[in-house]
Amino acid sequence: MCGIVGYVGDREAAPILIDGLKRLEYRGYDSAGIAVYNSHSTKVVKSEGKIKVLEDKIGGAYPEGRMGIGHTRWATHGRPSDINAHPHGDCSGDFIVVHNGIIENFQELKEWLESQGHKFQSETDTEVVPHLIEHFYDGDLFRAVRMAVNKLEGSFALGVISRKEPGTLVAARKSSPLIVGLGNGENFVASDIPAILQYTRSVYILEDGEMARITKDSVEITDFEGNPVSKEVFQVKWDAVAAEKGGYPHFMLKEIHEQPKALQDTMTGRLYPDKGEVRLDDIKMTKEGLESLKKVFIVACGTAYHAGVVGKYVIEKLARIPVEVDLASEFRYREPMVGKDTLVIVISQSGETADTLAALRESKKLGARVLAITNVVGSSVSREADDVLYTWAGPEIAVASTKAYSTQLVALNLIALHFAKLLGTISDEEFREIALAMKKLPDQAKAILDAEGEIKKMAERYADREHIFYIGRGLDYAVAMEGALKLKEISYIHAEAYAAGELKHGTLALITEGVPVISLVTQDHLYEKTLSNIIEVKARGAAVIALANEGDEEITKSVDHVIYIPRTHQMLTPVLSVVPLQLFAYYAAVARGCDVDKPRNLAKSVTVE
Repeated sequence: MCGIVGYVGDREAAPILIDGLKRLEYRGYDSAGIAVYNSHSTKVVKSEGKIKVLEDKIGGAYPEGRMGIGHTRWATHGRPSDINAHPHGDCSGDFIVVHNGIIENFQELKEWLESQGHKFQSETDTEVVPHLIEHFYDGDLFRAVRMAVNKLEGSFALGVISRKEPGTLVAARKSSPLIVGLGNGENFVASDIPAILQYTRSVYILEDGEMARITKDSVEITDFEGNPVSKEVFQVKWDAVAAEKGGYPHFMLKEIHEQPKALQDTMTGRLYPDKGEVRLDDIKMTKEGLESLKKVFIVACGTAYHAGVVGKYVIEKLARIPVEVDLASEFRYREPMVGKDTLVIVISQSGETADTLAALRESKKLGARVLAITNVVGSSVSREADDVLYTWAGPEIAVASTKAYSTQLVALNLIALHFAKLLGTISDEEFREIALAMKKLPDQAKAILDAEGEIKKMAERYADREHIFYIGRGLDYAVAMEGALKLKEISYIHAEAYAAGELKHGTLALITEGVPVISLVTQDHLYEKTLSNIIEVKARGAAVIALANEGDEEITKSVDHVIYIPRTHQMLTPVLSVVPLQLFAYYAAVARGCDVDKPRNLAKSVTVE
């Protein structure tokens, strides 16, 4: 989500830190800061806003010192502000930390540390880390960091410096990228290769559960138990542009591959299957408040609207509340029947979508409670809503949304489970079954990505077609709409999604010899019905690609190709089934020579009507 840069050597650290942070700006951020050690003191400068604001605050007189850490923050815990910006320190200012990721158990740790006399300054989860290091420090910084990280739950990449141990920089990783750059009389730490590419092409790539003690002349790597780890040096052969994309040819493909982590992060600290709990701290709705609702509206645009269609199914099924899904551009102009007995859920990746924001304001004016699902802390939508649930997907650079959509699906399932628990409409057994299945989604999504070669071949086979149709029933139809949108927005192939049961009511006229039809068949209770629709299009000459659950051999008898997804709970199939459709769209667009990251006529954040 964020950017980390660290330096220890014979040169002035501050210019290197600022330069490295600038090279990570493509990742997106809302605040920035640096900490530089010099002569028994550490100078910390940080500010909300872009790096230019930080430079203006520094005023051209860089803090002097040959060791330091820097950070660009994408807010999760705590709004964007100077005080919440990184780096963060302990009570004494002896230990300074930058952090990417999410500390799942930060609230418990914070309460315990406060009981030990520690004083906190920010709203962040990160601040528990320097206080833990302070608590455990006994003369060995590396050991203190090791003891601290073993208390942390969640995901993190850490850079740590201390005035108690000049010349030593400590790094640690769990589920968040971190590398160590190797120089001559200097060494570096970074969350991503572009930050240090102009200084070195020799790096150690830290793996989960590894940490490093770094001086200007040495790098010592161990696991979190203190056991030495031998690493091979990785030689970076990418150019600067490719490095920003992590070696991927496009941001879109990189972001498709970031989905397992994004799914994991969005569930972190929120879902506890064994405890039967969903913890959504920024949603304050009570059982009484939910019982007073007559209807829920889900309002969004584009991809977020498609996520809302899935949300309708899961909220109605689990919480037993009527849900209506509306396009924000239509909702705001049709005098919706919204009032105090209505909850309006607005979904926006950027939190600045003009039509969605207008729908939010209109709903509040009419007396409705508004719950926002957004990816950007401090965005207009998050500030103006009554309740908010953040998707921790990290910045999305490509115009075509991928990881934002899949994390929106997870967010809607979390809300549905939360409402169902409050209302008592779900049994403990069913809750645990769904929650455990959700926890498996990141690994299952990764399994699909590991087998993307077959999807690539299929996309290239059909990339020259003028028309491709998508069909499905129930949740499969909801995902079919998103699959069709992805294909047309980046490949410019005419693509349409239809509810499979509606084929006889006109759309079968479009099926001609050889036209590709992508058929989603993941819903067991609708399987036979969808199979009948597949046979209908096959009879009219269509080339059918089925997207089915692993182990479904029956489907092979009726289609030309099958793409399998791992089996999961029926309500969760959209989180997995969308991944092959994203890959299909991506590789079709590449085969057609399209500019995947910047499709024609489109913008990432639609802030005008």
